[in-house]
Amino acid sequence: MTEKKATILVPNYKTEEITKICLRLLRKYTRPDLADVIVIDNNSEDGSTDYLRKLDWVKLIERQPLAGESGVQAHSRALDLALQQVKTPFVISIHTDTFVTHPAWLEILLGQFDHPAIAGVGSWKLESKSRLRQLGITFEQSWKFLLNKLFGYKRYNPDRLNLDTRYLRSHCAIYRMDVIKQLNTHFSDGDATAGKEMHFKMRSANYEMKFLSSAFLGQYLMHLNHATSVLNPQLRRTAESNDKEYQKIMEQLRLIDAHRILNDDSLDK
Repeated sequence: MTEKKATILVPNYKTEEITKICLRLLRKYTRPDLADVIVIDNNSEDGSTDYLRKLDWVKLIERQPLAGESGVQAHSRALDLALQQVKTPFVISIHTDTFVTHPAWLEILLGQFDHPAIAGVGSWKLESKSRLRQLGITFEQSWKFLLNKLFGYKRYNPDRLNLDTRYLRSHCAIYRMDVIKQLNTHFSDGDATAGKEMHFKMRSANYEMKFLSSAFLGQYLMHLNHATSVLNPQLRRTAESNDKEYQKIMEQLRLIDAHRILNDDSLDK
């Protein structure tokens, strides 16, 4: 019998249809002999919770929120609640708006640990930008830098293109459990965004954190940026930006034939 290599942690908050697509594709494209799946529901109190309770192939943790915690805190603390139960050599965090699209996705991630110094693998962003778009961003940042220096322009972010400030994002990141235990770290370490402090602790301990390009990782996964917030009325930002993001998300859902996935209950078995 093959020893399981990884435990996949999936925090959930509302958006029943997105949750279904995420888990059905995870079920379809993940070898059950290689990974366990733990879903942590952050007190959704909607159809997604009822759906999760019916799945016998996931371990469900129903988490109660702490008074005054933010959505970012709830997300990272949910990951930590499940982290306590991980017994496999590797742990993977993904979002419910991250969709697996290739049957070799897990083997590809595990295969990145080809050197003992590597402690984590993932990406900063999981969206492909054309070369022209990348040049545009660099040009825009250069102008903002000059405006900041000459006129004190306030909307210049010096860290946007600084590679040293980037960390593996929890939309899809895999870590070695032995290193997590060795450094006594966790996803909500420092009460920062999930995995941020953990990343820099690993790097400070001379471990390598391996970034995969969006173009490469995008062959195996799709991330619908901000889908949870866009599709949740309580979490929405401005109506204008929300409408643009909504249209983009709908187009991405059409690309994977989301309607067919949502109507195929056999994927839950």
